[in-house]
Amino acid sequence: MYIFNNIPNKNTKGFTLIEVLLVMALLAILASIVIYAINPSKQLADSRDVQREVDLYSLMQAIYQFSADNEGSYPDSITVLETEICRTDAVSCSGVIDLSALTDNETYLITVPEDPLCDVDSFACSNNGTGYFIKLTASGSLALSATSSENKVITVIQ
Repeated sequence: MYIFNNIPNKNTKGFTLIEVLLVMALLAILASIVIYAINPSKQLADSRDVQREVDLYSLMQAIYQFSADNEGSYPDSITVLETEICRTDAVSCSGVIDLSALTDNETYLITVPEDPLCDVDSFACSNNGTGYFIKLTASGSLALSATSSENKVITVIQ
């Protein structure tokens, strides 16, 4: 005669459903904390802002090299009004500042740098613009700015 025993064996191995769910919940909480701490969207925005700064400094250096080679004069198209800079491959530079003198024969720049969001965001740049603006200040120095910066105001004045 065989008797069925309904008492579970104390030697069984494995995890209960509640234990598995608890571990999964803890892992989810830890993962969300790590993702919040890393914040990839802020990291990407910071890297684009750094690229904007590098672009503005490159433009400033190219303009000053042009000025040094041309008896202290800047390209003729720079005005006292803050105006967007024209792209190198633009069809027309009407309404924007033409700095093609910097890219002629690739003497100072190969191409005029563009805002990192120009191809992605239609508000970052005009049709023929780079997203970077330039003006001649009242004191005679140049001011370059990136108006679509994401985390800070980026302006280079020299």
